[in-house]
Amino acid sequence: MASSTPTIEPPVRPRVETRPKTERPKLYKVILLNDDYTPREFVVRVLKAEFRLNADQAQRVMITAHQRGVCVVAVFTKDVAETKATRATDAGKAAGYPLTFTTEPEE
Repeated sequence: MASSTPTIEPPVRPRVETRPKTERPKLYKVILLNDDYTPREFVVRVLKAEFRLNADQAQRVMITAHQRGVCVVAVFTKDVAETKATRATDAGKAAGYPLTFTTEPEE
């Protein structure tokens, strides 16, 4: 005679794939610092060339920096922000101006 005792199998759990959570990259502000030596027209030209601002936007950023001492130009990921700030600052240095852009984390 065969044994009629049922065998109990553990429940089968479906396989769940866990995907690693991807975080959004932290953003950084590119900031234009005012100085008393760089011509306004040159600042506007750099803003248009490096940050792809139109003439009105570049003029507004330049005037805001002139009046307040600083102005946020744009917000990018860290690498892009640092590259753009460096290139814009270097453009000023190449022309003999103390034009300065810096970056800081966005809050």
